Amino acid sequence: MSEQRLLDPASLGDHVDRLYRAAWALCGRREDAEDLVQETYAKVLARPRFLRNDDDLGYLLRVLRNVFVSQYRTAQRRPVAAATPEDLELPDRRTGSQPHEVVEAREVFAAISALPDDFRDVLVAVDLVGLSYREAAKLLGAKEATITSRLHRARAKVAAGMESPSSGVLA
Repeated sequence: MSEQRLLDPASLGDHVDRLYRAAWALCGRREDAEDLVQETYAKVLARPRFLRNDDDLGYLLRVLRNVFVSQYRTAQRRPVAAATPEDLELPDRRTGSQPHEVVEAREVFAAISALPDDFRDVLVAVDLVGLSYREAAKLLGAKEATITSRLHRARAKVAAGMESPSSGVLA
């Protein structure tokens, strides 16, 4: 039987950037990603967590994905309201000098969030979180060769989605 250890809450801040990038890829919007990361940390810190290995990031990514899926399912059960002027996104003043970069980043993250789950998870793990193919394979429970082929296909779908005029719909 493997030995368990307590998750150290003090070390959770080391992973916030990677979790944020993964959340943005899942959600497609910066604000939703911030909320998702906050909800993930709230869930993890609500009670002591025992891990079977030293992979804090892998555990946090699984919690992040589970929180995302739970929120998505909850949202699907609720009626959708029409957008009002208050719901419109305001430009980010920090990047006001390069608005095309903001638009491009939003399009890329929207294209990533439109990918099928298997492709999106691999792309997020390798390209956004920075895991190696081996680490991603272990985290996602797949062979390293499967990770390689899914990553190639995911990148191709995102690139195709960026080339199409309607750039939110993937081919």
